[in-house]
Amino acid sequence: MNLHVFTTGRGTPYGLAMAPVIKVSTRTDLARRWPDLIDVDAGRIASGECSLEELGWELFHYYLDVASGRKKTWAEAHRIHNGLALFNPAPLT
Repeated sequence: MNLHVFTTGRGTPYGLAMAPVIKVSTRTDLARRWPDLIDVDAGRIASGECSLEELGWELFHYYLDVASGRKKTWAEAHRIHNGLALFNPAPLT
């Protein structure tokens, strides 16, 4: 089973059809503004709501729940699927 963990500070609605994408918000205000895009709010560490260890265990259990099929990510629930480009021949700038 593959899982993608996508950290975001901007709330990108990213998802893949071939693998679950768990979106982790780096800011609590983003998680509150777009609760239908963000799976886990990691901004709670900065606000003191939880410790790094507590959030680490929360993430670990969330990964297990998604990988086992007990939970769906928001991207899966809303059927947000982007194409995956394995090779992009465009020049890098």
